[in-house]
Amino acid sequence: MKQPQGRMSRQRFILIGILFFHSVNTYMDRACIASAVDYIKKDLSMSRELMGLVLGIFALGYALFQVPSGWIADKLGPRKALTIVVSVWSCFTALTGAARSAIQMLFLRFLFGVGEAGAFPGAAQAFFRWLPVEDRGLAHGINFSGSRLGAAFSLFLMPWLIIKIGWRWTFAVNGLIGIIWATVWLIWFRDNPRDNPKVNEAELDYIERGRTSDFTAAVKASFAEVFTSLNMVLAMIQYFASNVTFFISLTWLPNYLKSQWPDDPKAVYFSAVPLIFAAFANWVAGTMVRQLFNKGYHVGSRRITAIVGFSLGVVGLLLATQTDDLYMFVLYFSIATFGVDMTLSPSWAFCNDIGGANSGAVSGSMNMVGNIGAALSAIMFPFFQNEATGNANSFFVLAAGLTSWLLLCGA
Repeated sequence: MKQPQGRMSRQRFILIGILFFHSVNTYMDRACIASAVDYIKKDLSMSRELMGLVLGIFALGYALFQVPSGWIADKLGPRKALTIVVSVWSCFTALTGAARSAIQMLFLRFLFGVGEAGAFPGAAQAFFRWLPVEDRGLAHGINFSGSRLGAAFSLFLMPWLIIKIGWRWTFAVNGLIGIIWATVWLIWFRDNPRDNPKVNEAELDYIERGRTSDFTAAVKASFAEVFTSLNMVLAMIQYFASNVTFFISLTWLPNYLKSQWPDDPKAVYFSAVPLIFAAFANWVAGTMVRQLFNKGYHVGSRRITAIVGFSLGVVGLLLATQTDDLYMFVLYFSIATFGVDMTLSPSWAFCNDIGGANSGAVSGSMNMVGNIGAALSAIMFPFFQNEATGNANSFFVLAAGLTSWLLLCGA
């Protein structure tokens, strides 16, 4: 029985909080391997280029299964879908620590990517069912800030944990955390907020009145129509570009800082700074999307936020090529990650806008293309480094050029 009408309950905020920790968990699992790179290369006798393939193959598996996982979230509902995908990827996270060869590591990281593919499409479907249109941009911003904070936290926690229990058991601990989250989700969440007894009529009315508007006129379109639309194609290209820059923060940045500034023993820890900037960017962008939307700039709330973000991304990347100072490089690369991460909130809110009941598959399509960019980023980065100096300025110029091209297309 619903609670009586009166002061609005706040269960949708609990949903955002639970999915925030879900996002933290996903990126702790992803970033863990960045801290273990040197140990894995040594124990499994892997070259830098082969390690790049290991780092990138996760994104390949993740990208290829975005649409199927999103479709599952749409059909089964986010309660069952997220319980399944979090449990599956947590098992493969734990099994990563059991790899005894490069081939096994490649296989397990690919399957880890496959398992984690449904993480954010499932969350997008949950937001579509539980949140009004005006709140989704901020909710996605909060959600993705968790991923960045989880990755940043991992850069401090994982090296300590690896020293204490070894890199193999560290992956097992990460897997256990995921199983705990999946259990909480299964117990608390319901696909329809009406089925949650703590959601009162006032909150339910607020949710249901705001779930659609004249702005989301395309919600009744089929997935095929949405997928082939010009707007969706542009969203996918945009997400590809942002991932090319951001994914370096999760893969090569710690190792890059250590190799470029070997005389500073604390250099590796500065790789957390761009992730903290990115987390803050998601809060800023989410708030910006919400405020612009409430002022009547429905399309602009998505478009303007992305343009501002990509502009900062270009500036940060180009400045990063102009310094040999550790602190200035970290600052400039942080500006770049701040910029490209400002595009996440409007991008995922846009997928809710045009996807509607197909939000899982539509957002999965965008995330699929984005993570092809992530995979290429991790694989290509070592090849763009100068053989003599290890400098990666050519990669940063490439990323800036791609982002600039998007700006010329109007983001």
